[in-house]
Amino acid sequence: MGVRQFLLPDPGEGLTEAEIVTWRVAVGDTVKVNDIVVEIETAKSLVELPIPWAGTVTALLVPEGASVEVGSPIIAIDDPAYADGAPPAAASPAASPAPSPAPAPAPAPAVPSGVIGEPTATGRTAVLVGYGVKPTEAVRRPRRKDALVRTVAAPPGAHVDSEPRMGIGELVGAHAPEIRRDTRALAELAAGPTGSAEHGHVLAKPPVRKYAKDRGVDLSAVPSSGSVVTRADVDAYLGAAAGADESTGAPTAYTAVAAGMPRAAGERGETRIPVKGVRKMTAQAMVGSAFTAPHVTEWITVDVTRTVELVERLKGDREFRDVKVTPLLVLAKAMCLAARRHPDINATWDEGAQEIVVKHYVNLGIAAATPRGLVVPNIKDADLMTMRELAVALAALTATAREGRTQPADMAGGTITITNVGVFGVDTGTPIINPGESAIMAFGVIRKQPWVVTGADGVDEIAIRQVTTLGLSFDHRLVDGELGSRYLATVAAILEDPARGLVWG
Repeated sequence: MGVRQFLLPDPGEGLTEAEIVTWRVAVGDTVKVNDIVVEIETAKSLVELPIPWAGTVTALLVPEGASVEVGSPIIAIDDPAYADGAPPAAASPAASPAPSPAPAPAPAPAVPSGVIGEPTATGRTAVLVGYGVKPTEAVRRPRRKDALVRTVAAPPGAHVDSEPRMGIGELVGAHAPEIRRDTRALAELAAGPTGSAEHGHVLAKPPVRKYAKDRGVDLSAVPSSGSVVTRADVDAYLGAAAGADESTGAPTAYTAVAAGMPRAAGERGETRIPVKGVRKMTAQAMVGSAFTAPHVTEWITVDVTRTVELVERLKGDREFRDVKVTPLLVLAKAMCLAARRHPDINATWDEGAQEIVVKHYVNLGIAAATPRGLVVPNIKDADLMTMRELAVALAALTATAREGRTQPADMAGGTITITNVGVFGVDTGTPIINPGESAIMAFGVIRKQPWVVTGADGVDEIAIRQVTTLGLSFDHRLVDGELGSRYLATVAAILEDPARGLVWG
């Protein structure tokens, strides 16, 4: 058998690095070909990477939360088919033998371009964006009593996992520094018999560390009932500290927390969130758009009672029973119809050529807020879709975005965008145009409001109607006030009376 190193593949789109978000396997696990082993985040999306070999995981070379350059080794696999350092039958006979395990990670052997995750003849690696199969559960080997020492004895730089794996929410984000500290401490433990206490470091799971930090507790001062400090140990320490201070009556930081009293600002601290991945790319794009395109925003308040009634009718229609129907769907259709009547709104500014490029297709973007930042995937050729097709595409796009799995190709090529601020109870806003487009529509909350209604006899009366506000931001370099106003008025007219869409479509 021989150890093979899997290299971070090229995610495409000109990206040069990615962040290790979650390892799906641990040292000692057995994996099969195409098992998902790691989840990475690029500047544009979250991607799952499958392993191209079968074997046993010998080392995780990069910890969760760390950024890695394309082509760097991230995991080592003991592959039975790589016997005696020779490549498997599918590989080229000229390939170099795999290096034997050494204290430092060795470069991966050259293999044919067909092997994913290793260098090709051109020096680049196979692209894995959008590639993969349904994740499968890796089979964990039974752990013996000396599992801790065996795990930390991995090659330098390996990620050490001495305890049962935990979820994404427990191990990434705010807990990444703790994970790195635990890794260093475990490596020290493997190096000698002194133990973590003598090194001044206490072993504890990230949730316990956060629990102690929020309560101002120094884990090194907490007596532990075992080798790892638990939440019960922290609670016991807080109780003992509170009892010891009763004689003086002066509330310490520990007793203040235990009693529910707010602590001083200096004791509560602050949280710093690294700006990287999708959030960083979004920030750069928004700054570039805001200070490049001269934004103009117009608003219109619309009686959308008939749109709401149409939505309720469609919900009961047999053709729409398996899809989600909302006022956003009607707005999406209205914007496609309005773009057909005012095609110049669906354009972009080409700075290099000094030209206005009018798009004769509508790739309708939907801004989606995700835990990793704002993404704007788009529905390709939305103007050619029926209402039901648009509903299916909208549901799929939204679900994928919320899971953080939108691919870069799904966010490229947008022509006009909707941002639905109404879901947050907001009336409307002045949205920033998505780079490469000329207009974006803010869809506000729909509220019941008093409205002046003119009856068939021409008499005005006050009625309770469903009302919303639309806000259209557009690039004034290529969309003047007249065009922007006409487009906004057309969308509003369709929402006010959806039957107009039959005539204008």
